[in-house]
Formats: sequence, C-alpha cells, structure tokens
Amino acid sequence: MESNRQVKFHLHELALVLFFMKACTSDIFPKAQNVTWSSLNFKTILMWSPKPTNHSYTVEFSQVGQDRERTPHCIRTMATECDLTAGLKNLKAYYSADILSEPMQGISSDLVEFPHVSSEKYSPYYDTAIGRPVFKIEVSSDKRKTTLHVADIPTSLFNEDKKRLNIQDVFGDTLQYKITYRKAKSTGKKEKISKSSIIELTDLDQESYCFYVQAFLPFRAQDKQHGEISNIQCSSEEIFEGAGVSRVDGSSSLWWWFFFIACCVTL
Repeated sequence: MESNRQVKFHLHELALVLFFMKACTSDIFPKAQNVTWSSLNFKTILMWSPKPTNHSYTVEFSQVGQDRERTPHCIRTMATECDLTAGLKNLKAYYSADILSEPMQGISSDLVEFPHVSSEKYSPYYDTAIGRPVFKIEVSSDKRKTTLHVADIPTSLFNEDKKRLNIQDVFGDTLQYKITYRKAKSTGKKEKISKSSIIELTDLDQESYCFYVQAFLPFRAQDKQHGEISNIQCSSEEIFEGAGVSRVDGSSSLWWWFFFIACCVTL
C-alpha cells in the first residue's frame, strides 16, 4: 500500500517537473502565432508573428502524410515569413507546415524538441489567388461584334527550361473567364462565361459598352473560384460616331453626370 503511494507521489513529482520545464521552454522560445498562407499567382509565402527577440524560427513543410523537409533560407531565421514557392513542387497536393521556435544562430540548447505550431492545409492549385487580367477591346468594322483579347496572367512558376509559366499553362482547359459588361450610360449588367481568352460578344447594340474580366475556376471551392477583377475598360465613343449616334465612354459620362448634378443643385 505504502509502495503504491510512493509511486503515485513520484509520478506526480515527475508531472510537475515536466509541466514547469514546458512552461519555461515556452517562455524562452515562444510559439509562433497567426500562421497564414499568402499566395498570389502561385507565389506562396508562409507568414506568422511575432517578431523574435531572443530566439529564431525554423520552417518545416511537407505534403500531408509525408516526411518533412526544410528550405535553407528559413532555418533559424529572424524573419516572420518564408517563401515556399519553389518547394511546393506538386501543385495539386495539399501541404502543411510547422514553425519551430529555436535558439538564435550560434547558440546551442539541450532541448530535444522545440515548441512548434502547425499551419492549416494548403494547395497551390486549389488555393492560390489569381490576379487581375489585362485585356484589349476590338470592335468589328460593322460595329456588330466586340472582341476582348485577354492576356495570359504570368505566374511565379518556371518549367524545366526555366521558362515562366502563365495560368493557362498551369490550369489548361479548366481555366475560364467571367466577363461582366454594361452599356456605358447604363447600370444594368450582363455576364458571360468563356473557355477562351478571346471572347466574342455579338449580342450588343451599336453603342459604347464597358467591360471587366476575371479568371474563373469552377472546380474550386466557391469562395476561391474567382480571380481579382480587372480594371474597367469601355469601347471608345469615336468608334460608334459613324453610326449617326454620339456615344461616350464611361469616364466621360461620369463628368456629364457631375455637371448635370451641379446644375440642378445651383438651380
């Protein structure tokens, strides 16, 4: 009976020692906080806080379920971010990362395991944000067809020949574009989905229209399907003057509205 009490007492002592050792370790090497993935056009940065004072951070990452690896520029670093773009080679895989709080470079420690915190899962293919596209407007000679030419958005990825890839190279046939358009003098909008970066619109009246474009990835989760919206562009007023009707682009119509409102206020 006495022996059992002694065993329990020693176990209790051991638990207290381990608890205080862990508490002291956390004080010396505070865990990272607010760990997030930030990714645009496949440029992928792991970010966290706070700035270290008397310690450093080391990042380990891996595909989910596989062995962890390190990238040289994120070992015992004083930074609070790590560029993992080149390390995430399997774009469709899901990755997780650990941020270890360790001694600064040149300082040793007897600890076997350092405090660490894990990130959420992340996949470049399914999670990276897509930036705003650039496009040009072409109106046919008979003014009945308007064509938008969307430039392929470059990424931060390169192939084996060190050629930069664009989003068309990465997504292939799964990449689509959403076009939103309206008459320059109207607020009513229409939308069109296109599987091509050359978008033809033949249902327009012979007048000026305003357009914006964004990448559309329907296979993704709903909150990650749309890329950033492009700048709005309007077909020029001069193109349609030959039809016998004076047209204005979006910016000119705004100035006329401001002038009209100012006159009304004055009256």
